[in-house]
Amino acid sequence: MNLKRSSLIKPKITTPFKIDFDWWKKHDRDWRVYLRSFLCEEHQSMFETMDNDEIIDWVDPETGEVTQVDGLFHILMTHCAKQEDFLNNRMALVDSVFRILLANGNRPTTPEELGERLNRPASTILRTLSGIRVYKGIRPISEE
Repeated sequence: MNLKRSSLIKPKITTPFKIDFDWWKKHDRDWRVYLRSFLCEEHQSMFETMDNDEIIDWVDPETGEVTQVDGLFHILMTHCAKQEDFLNNRMALVDSVFRILLANGNRPTTPEELGERLNRPASTILRTLSGIRVYKGIRPISEE
């Protein structure tokens, strides 16, 4: 199964979504500042002294595939997003979805799966994410 980003598909409840980091880079000049706000206290202080553009090799634990990833994304997905207080019930829907995708290592996730995790209707999540506006780079991908 080859997953491909697409803005031309009409998403369904079973359509997977993920964060398109290329979209972030093209549409938000301060995207790194925004992502740094998600770091846990330990890593906020650590990133004050680190190069913000560091690229590292990352091995996908499920597939074994090695890819080069941004060090900030890596820390967010592998550590900070796993902290107990990373997600709470008071967050807006889009913020919660964004954080779940980070916590899942940006694994493609359907509105059904997101709804189960958030205890929210999948149809509401789909309506929010499948409009003309792209929220926080969260986009559908098609299976080909």
